[in-house]
Amino acid sequence: MPANSAADGDAVVFERHADVMVVRLNSPSTRNALQPAVKQHLELRIPELLSDPTVRCLVVTGSEGSFCAGGDINNMGERAAPQVRRRMQVTHGWAKMLLTAEKPVIAAVNGSAAGAGFSLALLCDIVLMSEQAYFRAAFPGLGAAPDLGLALTLPRAVGAMRAKDILLTNRRVEAEEALSLGIAKRIVPADTLMEEALKLAADLAAGPATSLGLTKMLVNGAFEPIEQFFALEAFAQGVAFGSTEFAEGVAAFQEKRKADFRR
Repeated sequence: MPANSAADGDAVVFERHADVMVVRLNSPSTRNALQPAVKQHLELRIPELLSDPTVRCLVVTGSEGSFCAGGDINNMGERAAPQVRRRMQVTHGWAKMLLTAEKPVIAAVNGSAAGAGFSLALLCDIVLMSEQAYFRAAFPGLGAAPDLGLALTLPRAVGAMRAKDILLTNRRVEAEEALSLGIAKRIVPADTLMEEALKLAADLAAGPATSLGLTKMLVNGAFEPIEQFFALEAFAQGVAFGSTEFAEGVAAFQEKRKADFRR
């Protein structure tokens, strides 16, 4: 096991490879959904890793054939707008750090990336995908607004019209389409995905840290202010979580039936 790894039972496993840190979501029973324990690990460790001068690149991935299934529907807590906004603001803390950090962050998408899992991948700077990996917005299926930055990062990656098609129709975006749209840098076989991700991470880690950090800052600065966007996103999700449509979406998910948003 690589140095500084956590035990397999931990919700997030951190694996040190020289000056690269792998952040592996490790909740297979939920397909690596962002359950409370996962978010707590990320909230605690992401700031530490990004401020550690000995860590020069991060690789984010999932365990056992899934990248991240998004939010944990069964553990979302209070749905009133003020409480939702507070939870979102905590999550935005580490999410904004990934997006704006002066270190390269690679997503190694090894399977399904849905909802906030799609968002998590696009918070990273470079996306590698296995052949069976795919993205799906998922939020419309629950009657929720896109969160974790997806309505910011996806239009920046593919343009507004393509982003609206993906977000509104809730269709799957397979690896080949993600490559053609410019979301993914490369598609690689599943059994070599981490090897390729670590090679790329090592190359970036060996690069000029100041230059790479400034490059990220300038690219992010080419668009609207991120702070304003995340404030708007927290407001939108607070409204969505309190709606009857979201209640129906969650009930349908738990009852394993198709949601009826016309009720």
